[in-house]
Amino acid sequence: MKAWKQILIAILVLVGAGAGWLYFSPGSNELLKKAGVVPPSNATAETAAGSGRRGGGQSLPLVVVKTATEAKINDRLSAIGTGKAKSSVSVTPFAAGRMTELLVQSGSKVMAGDVIAKLDSEAETIIAEKARSALKDAQNKLKRAENLSTTNTVSAVQVSDAELAVENAALDLREAELALDRRDIKAPISGIIGILPVNAGNYITVSTQVATIDDRSEVLVDFWVPERFAPLIAVGAPVSANSIARPGETFQGSVSAIDSRVDPASRTLHVQARITNPKDTLREGMAFQISIAFPGDIYAAVDPLSIQWGTDGAYVWKIADDKASRVPVRIVQRNAANVLVDANIKLGDAIVTEGVQSVREGGTVHIKGQPAPKQNSEEGPLASAGKAG
Repeated sequence: MKAWKQILIAILVLVGAGAGWLYFSPGSNELLKKAGVVPPSNATAETAAGSGRRGGGQSLPLVVVKTATEAKINDRLSAIGTGKAKSSVSVTPFAAGRMTELLVQSGSKVMAGDVIAKLDSEAETIIAEKARSALKDAQNKLKRAENLSTTNTVSAVQVSDAELAVENAALDLREAELALDRRDIKAPISGIIGILPVNAGNYITVSTQVATIDDRSEVLVDFWVPERFAPLIAVGAPVSANSIARPGETFQGSVSAIDSRVDPASRTLHVQARITNPKDTLREGMAFQISIAFPGDIYAAVDPLSIQWGTDGAYVWKIADDKASRVPVRIVQRNAANVLVDANIKLGDAIVTEGVQSVREGGTVHIKGQPAPKQNSEEGPLASAGKAG
């Protein structure tokens, strides 16, 4: 490389180093002043900074405030439960025999006492006829004995025996009629017939399930709640239920039963809720999300933007007579629109939501939308900061 190029590069490097020293070195300004040279750029910056300090001393921090309100804490229980019919019965016959008729179908609605199936009953019919004839004969013998007793032809003992025979014959008839009646399989409750596991012509026994009947006019939902809710839940408390199988629909009901003890293994309490089912859209075995709301305490509510954090926890800035004061708060509950806090805040207090970075303890502030307050000549953001320090 030629010598003149090396000299030019060296000069450029020295010029750059000098400019960097003037820009970055803290003491460069003083040295240049002593030498009688003041860089125009630094002088301009100082002038601008000085004018800024003078102007800043004349303005107050501009803040946006919102008044504190009151709200009730939302203590809500949410649990998953399983539904079952209000009443559910598995129908079995009183006696064994061959089923001759099946009078219902799956899904049929029946009333309590309706006959749903019949068993062969020829033998029982014959027995009932014999018992009826025996009773009639015993009644005739009693009548003859009573007539003869008036002429002392028949003793009182014979009349008493005839009366006893009539009573025994009547009991035999009742027993035969009961056996005949039990050849008809009847619905013990009103409800809906489930899937039928047998058909006409099958031989069934007393343990054979003929049909299932569910009363779905109401649905009972069993669910378990943490033990801390045990003293809060009471029979009759309103509940809301959402069926997982039918999203978007809410069913109303109430607590119908509460267990007498907490399960020591899971530390939960068994609770049962009764839900109305007017359109018969709910089925036994469905899953439900149960919600129960409990009345809570009332706390001060502030805007979420007003909550600030320091080394000692959360706090807000409260404005009274255009003066700011720092108020420690304990957050009780966060909601979408506000935050419930436990603090020395009353209904209607002005709480800063914007401009918190320029607020100082005891400092005067200018609330946006209101006339600026009067201030002393020495008061300003920097003065307030000095007092706070």
